[in-house]
Amino acid sequence: MPPSPGYLAAHPLPPGISGALGLSGYQLLAEIAGVGTGRLGPQVFLLAAADPDPAMPEPGTQIALHHQRLRDEAEMASWTALAAQLGYLRLSGYRLILDREGMRSALRLMDPASGAVAAHIPARHPGRLSLSGGGATAARLLVALRALPAAGPPPDPQRPELLREVVLALALRDEETSGAQAVELADRALELAQADPSLEPAAALAAARSTAP
Repeated sequence: MPPSPGYLAAHPLPPGISGALGLSGYQLLAEIAGVGTGRLGPQVFLLAAADPDPAMPEPGTQIALHHQRLRDEAEMASWTALAAQLGYLRLSGYRLILDREGMRSALRLMDPASGAVAAHIPARHPGRLSLSGGGATAARLLVALRALPAAGPPPDPQRPELLREVVLALALRDEETSGAQAVELADRALELAQADPSLEPAAALAAARSTAP
């Protein structure tokens, strides 16, 4: 099972890692299913909580794709959308495997049905990306991850906390949707899905967009 919603907010970055990277006091910009985007000044990075492991009860929150300098503010939308896409894939059944590389971690996205690694995200940006080539920029990685199919069935409408996380992830994948707008859309879509259980998350989100003021 993936970490519960709000995991990163409840389990902040360990002081040793934040101190080593000079990121003490980082800002958490978004989080979906234990995957988020953090920032301090020009530095931006992905944050990921490892899957729960009885052998390691508190694995901590780890950094991947750490970018020392964001030169264009327009790129931030891609980073938020990237965290949302990874969170969505995790909620759909993919597993996130974190491999320590010093004070950062590389991230592998694994399909549990086949055991295949669908993507490899490096610890640093830029770096090498083993999915469709093209380099490890947030925007290029986002395009490749969006092409991956869901690994499992849609969430049960009777689990509203999970359904809302999925819809929120779908809303945040749109780089023109702000965080506040995504929350409003997710709340509205959840109401619609509970009223009509035949609505899958994407359809519920589309319906919420069409009825938004």
